[in-house]
Amino acid sequence: MYIQKKEEIRMYTVTDEKCWTGRIDSETEVNMFRLHQIVRIEDVLSFNVKHKGMAIGLIGFRCDEGVRRNKGRVGAYKAPDAIREALASFPWHFDDSVVLYDFGNVSCDDKELEAAQDELGEAVKKMLDANIFPIIIGGGHEVAYGHYVGEKRHLKNQKSIGILNFDAHFDMRPYDQTVSSGTMFRQIGDELAAENKPLRYMCVGIQKSGNTKHLFATAEQYGCEYIREDEIYSFGPEHIIERIQAFMDANEAVMLTLCSDVLDASWAPGVSAPQPFGLEPKILRRLMKAAIQNRKVTSFDIAEINPELDEDGRTVKLAASLLYEVIESLCQREEE
Repeated sequence: MYIQKKEEIRMYTVTDEKCWTGRIDSETEVNMFRLHQIVRIEDVLSFNVKHKGMAIGLIGFRCDEGVRRNKGRVGAYKAPDAIREALASFPWHFDDSVVLYDFGNVSCDDKELEAAQDELGEAVKKMLDANIFPIIIGGGHEVAYGHYVGEKRHLKNQKSIGILNFDAHFDMRPYDQTVSSGTMFRQIGDELAAENKPLRYMCVGIQKSGNTKHLFATAEQYGCEYIREDEIYSFGPEHIIERIQAFMDANEAVMLTLCSDVLDASWAPGVSAPQPFGLEPKILRRLMKAAIQNRKVTSFDIAEINPELDEDGRTVKLAASLLYEVIESLCQREEE
């Protein structure tokens, strides 16, 4: 592995309760509750409950060091708490047996990106070991590497991990100088190659204008499956869902990662790299929900929301809405 496992999480803080405040319609009637009345704020370091039913755990990755190294627009550090605040007043429509936790933040405050990714991996592993579905709120897309580390440690190399990425970019740049928000999947591919294992990676929403010819060649070299943004509109969502399902069926476990720059800039201006021809939110929601309803998907992250560049908070609100859709899809999956 590129980074070394440490004994404990040292960049970790418990979530400030102020993030979870909002409208109260009733203090006693559960059918009138909102998420801020349901969520349980916990310390991931001392947590020791193992679940049998549906349990979902939020954890933030406050980091944009990878974006800075990739010469992008910083500001995603502030996204986890901003998204929590936007999510707080969403209504609770789900079964009483569903448990929603908030496990705080891993923060990269000192440019030690690799250490922060490692410690995020430890937190994700702990949630997975407890049968809790992790929802990781970035931060830059460098969050995906820490996400993968947690999955790998949890599975102990006993299952293949498929990576399903909704993204305008491959994020497979060379990293001989430094790792960043644009190198994660090449890093993972090289680590797997050292173990004589293939990279199992599908990227949905690729923009031809956002990736060099070299990056397309690199993706082919590493065996990456990809679907361009224009193909989604040409072939239609059902055809794309079939391709996504075929990819998931070929893997034993799947981590789902969403880089918000896959969205059209008119809907999501507050991202690190806005895309004028990105996906409409309703199309992304349809593809994403179809993927999450497959039980092979064991974890999810969202990345590159940048509150400092947002207009009227609408990108943050869209991110919160997408997380709400993830929670709903997981609850529907549990009912099946």
